[in-house]
Amino acid sequence: MDTKSLIIDTATNLFQQKGYKSVGLNEILKACKVTKGALYYHFPNGKEELLITCLQALNEAITTDIEDMFRGHLSAKEATQAILVKLIHNLETEGTIIGYTFSSIVSEMATVSEPVRKACSALYENIQHIYTEKFVSEGFSNESASDIALLMTASIEGAMMLCLTQKSTDPLRTIAKLLPNIIKAF
Repeated sequence: MDTKSLIIDTATNLFQQKGYKSVGLNEILKACKVTKGALYYHFPNGKEELLITCLQALNEAITTDIEDMFRGHLSAKEATQAILVKLIHNLETEGTIIGYTFSSIVSEMATVSEPVRKACSALYENIQHIYTEKFVSEGFSNESASDIALLMTASIEGAMMLCLTQKSTDPLRTIAKLLPNIIKAF
């Protein structure tokens, strides 16, 4: 792995685990075993630029994973169930959902930094767009599909945060049980 990718991967994990404000550059440097010069070579504007790059990498990884899930299942209901089963499995086996949730970053930084807010918004928009397209392809109107996509995004993201704070998979299991019935109601 090249130095830039190592810094991005390491910083992404640290930001997700501890939050942006709790992670210092020295911690990132130590975890990566790189010099401050190497970090500033790749991210001349420092920690915030690194965070935005991390969010863009998360955007790509998460949307690719969701797109693959939706391509691999005939219905949005089945794909949604598969996503939730995967999240529950990750939490049970790894004790975390790193790689999928970035709410802690949003809550810390969205009102402080416009570029960070925009990067977070882009990720949520991409997720909702994937959901919306799938529901439209299943015959839902654009408006209903968009509404369902927003509900799903908010429900899943909220459930992930609750799982992490409760150290339990129960919130995701509840969402997995309820979302298909809610979708049917549309």
